[in-house]
Amino acid sequence: MTTQPYDVVVFGATSFVGQILSRYLFEEFGLDGKLRWAAAGRSLPKLEEVRKSLGKGAGKLTLLQADAGDEASLRKLCKSARVIVSTVGPYALYGEPLVRVCAETGTDYCDLTGEVQWMRRMIHKYEKTARASGARIVHNCGFDSIPSDLGVHYLQQQAQQRFGQHCTTVKMRVRSMRGSFSGGTVASLLNVLKEVKANPALRKELADPYSICPPGSGKRVRQKNVGSAEFDPDFNAWIAPFVMSAINTRVVHRTNALLHDAYGPEFRYDEAVTTGRGIRGRLTATATGAGLGAFMVAGSIGAVRSLLEKYVLPAPGEGPSPQAQLEGGFDLRFHGRTQRGDVVRTRVTGDRDPGYGSTAKMLGQAAACLAGDISKQDVAGGFWTPAAIFGDRIVERLQAHSGLTFEVLDQ
Repeated sequence: MTTQPYDVVVFGATSFVGQILSRYLFEEFGLDGKLRWAAAGRSLPKLEEVRKSLGKGAGKLTLLQADAGDEASLRKLCKSARVIVSTVGPYALYGEPLVRVCAETGTDYCDLTGEVQWMRRMIHKYEKTARASGARIVHNCGFDSIPSDLGVHYLQQQAQQRFGQHCTTVKMRVRSMRGSFSGGTVASLLNVLKEVKANPALRKELADPYSICPPGSGKRVRQKNVGSAEFDPDFNAWIAPFVMSAINTRVVHRTNALLHDAYGPEFRYDEAVTTGRGIRGRLTATATGAGLGAFMVAGSIGAVRSLLEKYVLPAPGEGPSPQAQLEGGFDLRFHGRTQRGDVVRTRVTGDRDPGYGSTAKMLGQAAACLAGDISKQDVAGGFWTPAAIFGDRIVERLQAHSGLTFEVLDQ
């Protein structure tokens, strides 16, 4: 029997995503004990504003004060919760103290980071500590990388059921995505570029598709990286680089490693955006690739980056309007092929802006799943991926409560 008064505490409830997450938890779980949750952050007045914004019945929501840079307050916070869900980013700047304290105290933790270089550091520094304490640390519980990671999990299940074996090659293609970046996402991306500028060796690490896999996790095979426009015959369309592939592919490969090569030691996975057929599709793919490359180059130059931050890009705390979140959505298509050549096609869709409306719902269900569905006896401490720790449990939750669908397409 737990001694913590709360199942879940939202740390960073006053952030852009934290406010959306708090509203989702309030509307989905209420405050009647179905999920005992509280909101935490640095400023009590701002937390009170968040509570007030939730409307009627939210007066019972408990507010807890804690600062990302104050270890004593973080330890006190961890004593109050089974799971801490953090929206305080960029995580490379502000996230380590909480991860360390959770690992040391045995408190479960999840977040929505997509900062691979930071995740790698946390795994290397605190994996042994988390294993010893029983803390389950789960990064990537938002749009990066639940749809990709659980999408591959779902496809592999279908392949096993249909063909009696997993797919050795899987592709994910973004069919459509309606949404925009918030200031927090932009800040995280620009911080990665700053780190690469300061430490050129980091570029090689970020280019490694197995960068967050456990050491000695098995045979490594060459992975495809879609870096420019090309035609994909499996989708009968032109494709372009996908900005989040460098995050999602790493998470999927770590899942395979944590599951002892469940997808096979020769497993290959890549992601891209489809841009259509014919000359128009080709031109769009070329322009998309060139635009992404230009942004990365500009962001790596200090003076240009400063101008972008000041005059062009959204600031931290900014993001899409509630209406834009409602009007957003995504449609991801997966193509898997077994070693025998059998093919299965699936898709994952979401009904909100992927980075914020959908991410908040995914993150909320991940926290609830970690708190209520997975006991310490069933899953040991350590750094897990969403698919490796949640599996079918989170797929069921996402379809029932988060507006996501997982389905097989007609062959």
